[in-house]
Amino acid sequence: MNRVINFVRAVLHTALLAVTVVPWALAAVLLRVLGQEKWCYAVCLNWLRLSVKSGTAILGIHNRVTGWENLPVGKTDAAILLVKHQSLWETFSMIALMPHPLAYVFKKELLRIPFFGWAIGSLDMIHIDRKQGTQAFNKVVEQGKRLLDKGTWVIMFPEGTRTARGQQGVYKTGGTRLAIETGAPVVPVAVTSARCWPRKAFIKTPGIVDISIGKPIPSAGREPAELMREVEAWIEAEMRRLDPEAYK
Repeated sequence: MNRVINFVRAVLHTALLAVTVVPWALAAVLLRVLGQEKWCYAVCLNWLRLSVKSGTAILGIHNRVTGWENLPVGKTDAAILLVKHQSLWETFSMIALMPHPLAYVFKKELLRIPFFGWAIGSLDMIHIDRKQGTQAFNKVVEQGKRLLDKGTWVIMFPEGTRTARGQQGVYKTGGTRLAIETGAPVVPVAVTSARCWPRKAFIKTPGIVDISIGKPIPSAGREPAELMREVEAWIEAEMRRLDPEAYK
């Protein structure tokens, strides 16, 4: 019975997102064309908050955030968030929860997704062509510096893709390389979203998603691989503390 109820909940939530994404995306694109960057971000932020709030109301998924005190407090204080990636839930939740505007670093293929891709393409974020190698990273650094200087935090998933509950991906050094190039600290974030929204799953399970924000780690004088090892060690240890059943 619970599975049937959760299936119905998933259908309702998906339908809500599908219906609302069209006017949202069109509004975002129009505002971008008109040069209204601030309002474009606000429209997108409100849709993402709707996605999270409706996920709580319909799916029964609740965020429990700890470590707020670890976030930089200055209006233009820089931060690069390096986040554990288990599902689509944290993609929506992080931007909806954070006190600063966020800019994702994402592959340009996402821009081809109808409506959703058009909307994120209208935002001031960093989309890259991975085939360009060094040139792509130079673009990340150039745009990252500009965004960080104006108080926008950069967010990256160091594992590169979603991992299954209880699994650990390969942590790539793109985020720490960017931090070292820009002088920004990295903030590790552990997320247990797969407890409720497993990777590639349609049916979700009601429950609590823990989002744990670690202390900022300075990047000055560090090496990318060594800094990423510290980030990885904190995130993975925190994941095991937050979700011990997954790592038995």
